[in-house]
Amino acid sequence: MEMLTPEEGRTAVRLARKAIEKAVDGGRMVLPALPPVFGEKRGVFVTIKRQGRLRGCIGLPYPIRPLGDAIVEAAASAALEDPRFPPVSRQELTDLNLEVTVLSEPRPLECPPEERPGCVEVGKHGLIVSGLGTGGLLLPQVPTEYGWTSREFLDQTCVKAGLRPGCWKRDDVAVQTFDGQIFEEKAV
Repeated sequence: MEMLTPEEGRTAVRLARKAIEKAVDGGRMVLPALPPVFGEKRGVFVTIKRQGRLRGCIGLPYPIRPLGDAIVEAAASAALEDPRFPPVSRQELTDLNLEVTVLSEPRPLECPPEERPGCVEVGKHGLIVSGLGTGGLLLPQVPTEYGWTSREFLDQTCVKAGLRPGCWKRDDVAVQTFDGQIFEEKAV
């Protein structure tokens, strides 16, 4: 995956902000002219925080849409459709900080299940756990925010999937890793 430049990262965050503002007003974002990388299919997550606390986070883990479209979709969904929170209101907009995480393509963790903790690099990898009819994802920044070990990261990704901690030890549960390039909106 080709990395985005710092300027492209700032463009990604500005695009997410505009998409949220449009969505909160009931409008639909029309993509402006963007650098070529925004036409490449990429996975992306948009995280919304208010006063340092999570306020919404939704994304597309797989590269199924061009990055520009994926950012707009993820941003609007994080603002209005995250089932854990009420929709973002117009009054909140100035209190929000955004984070855009551009993902590499997820790849299977190629090791026996009992060796998975040694193959997960905290602070570098994001995780997707899937199996038993469900799945869940945690971004690379989550375990560092909570000070988790790789084992705790695996356990918490299982929990996010609606599974029991430790399910990652099973042969019928798949674990994928991905890298994320994180761009944050700087608080004013």
